[in-house]
Amino acid sequence: MGKKKTDDKPSREPQRVRNELRFRHITVANKTRVAERFWRIQFVGSDLEGFTSPGFDDHIKLFFPDPTTGALNLPEITPEGVVWKDGVRPLARDYTPLECDGENTLTLDFYIHEGGIASDWAEHARQGQDLVIGGPRGSVIVPADYHFQLYVCDETGLPAFKRRRPAIKAEQLHLLAYTDEATGRGYLDDLDGIDVNWMGSGEMHTDNLGMLIGALDKISLPADDYFIWLTGEGETVKMLGDYFTQRRGCDGTFVRAVAYWHHK
Repeated sequence: MGKKKTDDKPSREPQRVRNELRFRHITVANKTRVAERFWRIQFVGSDLEGFTSPGFDDHIKLFFPDPTTGALNLPEITPEGVVWKDGVRPLARDYTPLECDGENTLTLDFYIHEGGIASDWAEHARQGQDLVIGGPRGSVIVPADYHFQLYVCDETGLPAFKRRRPAIKAEQLHLLAYTDEATGRGYLDDLDGIDVNWMGSGEMHTDNLGMLIGALDKISLPADDYFIWLTGEGETVKMLGDYFTQRRGCDGTFVRAVAYWHHK
């Protein structure tokens, strides 16, 4: 059973940093279908100079034009904060940067699903089409060499795990992914050294939590030097966070639970 850490050095704890808030215009350069369920879109633009994303699960805000009028209302950054013209906020969604060079390119992966604003935009995106992004406003820098690491996500979290994977130096690495095996293997490519459980696409909701808890109960947690990452549907993520901190006795400092979406 995991125990709360009491003697961690600060350098072993995830570190939060603030980033400069800027809104940047970017342009579609190309797009590629990945694992049949994702659009990988590379963007370019001079506004990307100086763009930084130090955290593997950073979120940037993508602002989309009105699907009917094509209008895109963008905010101003003032000394008082962000001000929206006429109080109108454009449609927006959060995405994790997959790759960026800090100069003029940025790559994002869009999970394809019905009724998604960003998914629908990506499906119809064409070379030369413009978009606006903001952030990331803040980042969490997580050491990559914890002895034990465990990741739970659905397709919305796979890009962050894919970005994280090359840096991970763990003796024990677990992934429990709510996606179909064919999609997961096709998207992630490198699964060497990972203990993987494929939980099925669309199955991440509280009604199915018992199956996941059963799988987690079988995993022995060390007393220290661990990191646990939980993302996906909001209520499920909250319950998983409670499971690790309350039932398994983990230190919440090393359990990162972040809701990526919510059931309506």
